[in-house]
Formats: sequence, structure tokens, C-alpha cells
Amino acid sequence: MNRRRSANVSHAPQRDWSRVKLACVGVLLLVAWLGLWARAGWLQLVQGPELARRALKQHVASQFDKGSRGQIFDRNGLLLAKSVKFAAVYVRPAEVEDPDAEAAVLAGILKTGKNFRKRLASKKAFVYLARRVGDKTAAAVRKAGLKGVHVSTEYGRSYPNRHLAGQVLGFVGLDDQGLEGIEKAFDAHMAGRKAKYVVQRDASGRRLFLDAHGREMENLDGGDVRLTIDAHIQFFAEEELAKAVRKHKAKRGVTIVIHVPTAEILALANYPFFNPNNVKKMRPGAGRNRAVLDAYEPGSTMKPLLVASALQEGVVRPETKFDCEKGRFRYGRRTIRDTHAYEMLTVSEIVRSSSNIGAAKIGDRLGPGRIFAYYSRLGFGRPTGLPLSGESKGLVRPLKRWHQIDTATASFGQGIGVTAVQLAQAYHTLANDGVYKPLKLVLDAGADKAAPPVRVFDVETARSVQRMMRSVVRDEHGTGSAARIDGLEVGGKTGTAQKARPGGGYGDKYLASFVALIPAVGPEYLVLTMVDEPEPSHYGGVVAAPAVRNVTLKTLSYLGRMPETAKPAPAGDQIYPSREDKKILEIAAGPTPGAAAPGMVPNFSGMPLRMAVEILAEKGIVPKLEGHGLIVSGQKPAPGTPWKGGGGKSFVLRLSRPS
Repeated sequence: MNRRRSANVSHAPQRDWSRVKLACVGVLLLVAWLGLWARAGWLQLVQGPELARRALKQHVASQFDKGSRGQIFDRNGLLLAKSVKFAAVYVRPAEVEDPDAEAAVLAGILKTGKNFRKRLASKKAFVYLARRVGDKTAAAVRKAGLKGVHVSTEYGRSYPNRHLAGQVLGFVGLDDQGLEGIEKAFDAHMAGRKAKYVVQRDASGRRLFLDAHGREMENLDGGDVRLTIDAHIQFFAEEELAKAVRKHKAKRGVTIVIHVPTAEILALANYPFFNPNNVKKMRPGAGRNRAVLDAYEPGSTMKPLLVASALQEGVVRPETKFDCEKGRFRYGRRTIRDTHAYEMLTVSEIVRSSSNIGAAKIGDRLGPGRIFAYYSRLGFGRPTGLPLSGESKGLVRPLKRWHQIDTATASFGQGIGVTAVQLAQAYHTLANDGVYKPLKLVLDAGADKAAPPVRVFDVETARSVQRMMRSVVRDEHGTGSAARIDGLEVGGKTGTAQKARPGGGYGDKYLASFVALIPAVGPEYLVLTMVDEPEPSHYGGVVAAPAVRNVTLKTLSYLGRMPETAKPAPAGDQIYPSREDKKILEIAAGPTPGAAAPGMVPNFSGMPLRMAVEILAEKGIVPKLEGHGLIVSGQKPAPGTPWKGGGGKSFVLRLSRPS
């Protein structure tokens, strides 16, 4: 019985656990599978947008870029203004993890003494920490690897020739925006454009500059501007203007040189000078372009323009005589005076001797309505349209507000206000045989939107006044004899304008001016100089005429237009070259530069100034000229000096006249 139970027990069938194990594994796999699906669904449906944003941030980024500002050149391609690269350090505060620690690191690198903690914790999206930093500092910031702190490239302005044409060029602000002068007038044209790009990173983190459409980055650089200014002539004008202002202890001055056939301004100089590289350190008003902003009573320089108007209207002829009342003339309740006791003078003599009384009588015959009309046609009372910011329109009162005395005073340049460029524009009309043609300062096509030329005077009227202006310089009693150049006809007109006091009336300060036409009849060049408040002498023929003469000599020498190319005077009035000028013509054919070793400065001694300037111009050098004359008598550096160390801004040519 027991044996049978035992047998029954030992032979009982065992439970199959393999199925249980398989079932458990299946359940676990199912749970895991469901969990994965749940996780995937969570990631895709719930967290999907956020994860996609993070992934995109890791591999794709937005980058802002800005092109460099366009450059400014003179008429010959000499660089006057350019953009240079700087680094800017900025922060995206949202990315900063430890503002205190990063502020301490930045203080050590940037060394500005500023506390960057507040900027790093700012709620703004973008904050500058430092701008215009050097390459070494920028590299140190990058190496520090601070969270949220970045380095970008920006552009600053550089003016290689320092103060040359500084007021004309103007300057830009910290954000590379034009604020004055040409920089402001052509800001939209020259400013580099901004663009936002989508860039992708490769496996090494390098950025691939392709936008979302796979196109390469476009050119964002701004356009260039080419001026009519000739840097060499600008240098001559600035040099002689500075000498005149300093010599006569004046406050300021302006010189303008114009090529008459094209109406292109070759030089527009202001003194005191302004260096746009040092805007932060400039004195108030130093960058003011007084040639276009300041209006003055022009004085006697208005007389040729008045005479041209009277000749055009047929109310006088060049030989018409007027009684100049021995220097004192009662006009209404006022007394008009001359500097000399003139009696009977022809119209030509009135211009030559600069008689106020004679001009007043011509103006009285012409009448206020016609004076006002011609002055308006010549451009007074409105801006010339040059691309220079803030140009003044001058001061010409409406005709209905003129009194009896205004007819007389306007005839000899009192009671009206004109700028230097307005006066140059009016004289250009006279020089251009009576045709008003707007002055040009920019050569680029499409930049000149000026009005078309308009005839104001007949050719014979203009030529008649040009001949009168020739007598101002040539004749013994002319007021502009200091502007004479042997062998070359020069026409001119002096101006000595008494300045009005702020409270009314006239004080003891003067504006000395001189306008020259070269040659006198059918001129090719026009040179104007104004010197404000010279002392003790204040006469235009003493203060301004010598400066105009020197600018003319240097300009014509540089251009190769000295006496041998001077145009002859009309028959019966020929001016022949002097013995001195004949000697210059003989020397002009030689000598050639001394045989200098390659890379060495040649010997300029005995060489015509024109030839020496041409040689130096090829080296990009504008020499400083000392002395007077057209022949080089000495130089610095000495002959044989290496060009590398012996040229540049320190090159001096000493001049003398041939014996």
C-alpha cells in the first residue's frame, strides 16, 4: 500500500515553467514596447516642438552681417576715406549662466573700469559690452569662452590724409552713420547693407554661410564716391590759406578752386583745419564747413556782377563816365565814401579802382528790381545744391522790403549775405561767358541732379567784364596788383567788407577777399579766397590776393600749365613774358632727374617745380613747398635717401626764382 503511494507520488507529472517564463518575457516586452511607444508619443506630440527647436539651435543658427561702408576718392583715385575692421564685444543676457563670474573675467580682459554685472544680467536680448576693440583683446574674449558673450566684426572710418578736405568729407558716428559733409550727403549710397543669414554647422562646428535657399551670401558693401577734388590742388589751397590766416592774425578763411569749363570744384579748403580721425577731441565748430554754411557781406566783389547786369540791360557802356564826387556822396540821408577822392571815372575804372560811389550810381541807374532779378539769377538767396549738409541760402531780403539805401548798398556788397560757394558760383557764371552752370563736387554718374545751364549774360557782356577784371590786376592803380603772375594774364577783384555788429551797425572787423580768373579772358580756372577778420591790414588786395597768386602758381605748375601755355591777350593789348619767365621756359626742358640708384630719392635741385611734383605724385607724395618761385633749389630728404624712409608727408621742396 505504501509502496503503491510512493510509486504514485514519484511518477506525478511536473509543471511546465517554460511557458510561464515566455509569458513573462512577452509581457515585459509588451510593457517595454508600450512604454517606448508612449515615450515616443510623448516626445513627438508633447515635447516635439521644443526638441526640434533645440536641435535646430545646435545645427542651424541665425547670423547678422553688415557690409563695409563705401570709400571716398579724389578725382584721380587717391583714397580720402576708407573703412577699417574693428571687433565689438556683446552679450545675449539670456544665455549667461553666472553673471558675477563672467563680469570679473571681462573686467580683466577689457580693462575699461566698467562693471559689466548689470549688462550681463540685463533683460534685453542684446547688449554691447565694448566696441572698437583691438584684435588682441577680441582674441582674449573668444579664448575665455564665456557663455552668452560674443565677438562680432564692425567697421570704423579712417581718413588717411588727416585734415585734407576734412570739412568736405565730414565724419561718421559710432554706428558708421554719416553725420556731416559728404559722409552724410551720401550716407544711403555708401552705408553697408545689413542682412540676416541662416547658417549651418558641420560636425566640427564650422559654419557654412548659406541661407535657407542655398544661395551664397550677397555683397553687402556700400557704394564708393569719387569727388571732383584734386588732392594735390586741395593741399596747395589749404597750405596757402593757412599761411594767409596765420600771417594776418585772422580767425578763419576759405579758398575755392574751380575748373571753369566743367564747373568742377578742384579744391574747397577751410581753415582752421579739421581732422575727422579725431572727432572725439575736436573743438566745437571745428568740423563746420564755413564755405557753405557761413554767410558774409561780400563787399566790393559784387561790383563786377553789378556791372555785368548793367551792361546786359544796356543802361551803361564800359566807357560811360560817372562823377565819383571826390570820395563823398550824399545818398538820401546816408553818406557813401570811397577810400580815395575819385572824380570822373568810367565804368571800367570804377571796377579797377573799386569805387563805392561809382557802383552806387550804376546801381541807381539799373534800379532795385533789376538788381534783385540778376542777383537771383546768379544764385544768391538760395543754396547752390552742392551735396553738403546744411548749406545756407544766404541772405537777400525780398524786394518789397528794400529801402532806398538798399539799392546803393547792394551795388557794392553791403546789406546782403552770401556764402563763399555762392560767390564762386556767381563768378563762375561770369567766367563761363555768362552761362550759369551748377558747380559740381561729385563725379559719379547719377550723383549730379543739378538744373541745366542757363544763360544770364551775353558772351560779349561777360568778356567785357573779364577785361575790366584784368585791369584790376595788371594796371598800376589796380587794387589786385599783388596777384600778378609774370607772363600770365590774371583777372581779379578785391573785396574789403566791413562786418556788421551783432547789435546793429558796422564795427572795426573786416572780411578780406579776392577772386581771380586765370587767364583773365576766357578763363580756365577760378580761384577765390576769403580771410575773416585779418589784422592789422584788412584789405583784400593785401591779405587775400597773394594767397590766390600762390595757389594759382602751384596749381598751374602741378598741372603743367605755367606761362608757356598762357593764352595771349587780344590784339593791341598783348602781354609778353618777362625776362624772368623766358628763363623759366628755357629751364623747363631740363634738367632730367639725376641718375639715382634704384629705390633712392633723386636730386630735384634746379628742376622746374612742375616736373618735381609730377615725379613725387607718381610715388603718392604731396610735397611741402617752401619759398617762392618755380625752380627747386633744395630738398628734404637729401638726394640718395631711400624712398622708404625718405618720402611721405615730410618731403620738402625749397623754391627760388632763376637768376
